[in-house]
Amino acid sequence: MTTPPLVDTTVSHSARVWNYWLGGKDHYPVDREAGEQIAAVLPEIVDIALATRSFLMRVVTHLVRSEGVGQFLDIGTGLPTANNTHEVAQAANPAARVVYVDNDPLVLAHARALLTGAPEGATDYVHADLRDPAAILAEAARTLDLGRPVAVTLFGVLPFVGEDTEARAILDHLMGALPPGSFLAIVHSTSAVTGEAMVEAVRRWNEAGSAVYHLRTPERLTALFDGLELVEPGVVSCPLWRPEPAQVGWAREMDEYCGLARKP
Repeated sequence: MTTPPLVDTTVSHSARVWNYWLGGKDHYPVDREAGEQIAAVLPEIVDIALATRSFLMRVVTHLVRSEGVGQFLDIGTGLPTANNTHEVAQAANPAARVVYVDNDPLVLAHARALLTGAPEGATDYVHADLRDPAAILAEAARTLDLGRPVAVTLFGVLPFVGEDTEARAILDHLMGALPPGSFLAIVHSTSAVTGEAMVEAVRRWNEAGSAVYHLRTPERLTALFDGLELVEPGVVSCPLWRPEPAQVGWAREMDEYCGLARKP
């Protein structure tokens, strides 16, 4: 692994802010300040972060147990926290293979924490940019068999690609290289529920020095799945995607939407 550059603790960092909301420990005062400024206008941001992680756990478990998927390409990994993709997948199938991808030097510095999994399976980390899907696929092929179905997960990373045409080209490249029976799972922020509160929260996020973040409507997100078969219940707010029985009572609309689709 290459040595990452020194961490700048004077400017907030998107991965560290998200880690703060998730209750992690890899953040600095500047990140906590940015996180609190955003929470001041969008108090449910911590609930949104936790709902996203809960969706990850449900969708990965569904893919392993109900769809028989044993390979995952997790792009936009973020900093390690509890219930990372390989932990969830290998809890359901110890032989599952997971490749993490991120372009963030800070994530690279913590990547070794992502590489400890069940001995029957495999985990790997690729330092690459979402905007270079060819490089991602070439590196992922060291660990994954791209001739067999793969689940591609993009949780909170597509908002950093503002143009729909560019986002669609990336998705077409990734899914086009994978066989039928592969899956695409996306988590993406909207302003459909809280309106101006979310818009202001994103403005503060961008102003704090993090990479520029873009919202999409649920309709624009749904369009990114064109050519694939959406799995029920389709594109919905994260808490409403197949909640566990114990979660049904508090499941509610949030401005973090998700979807899962199969390559026919």
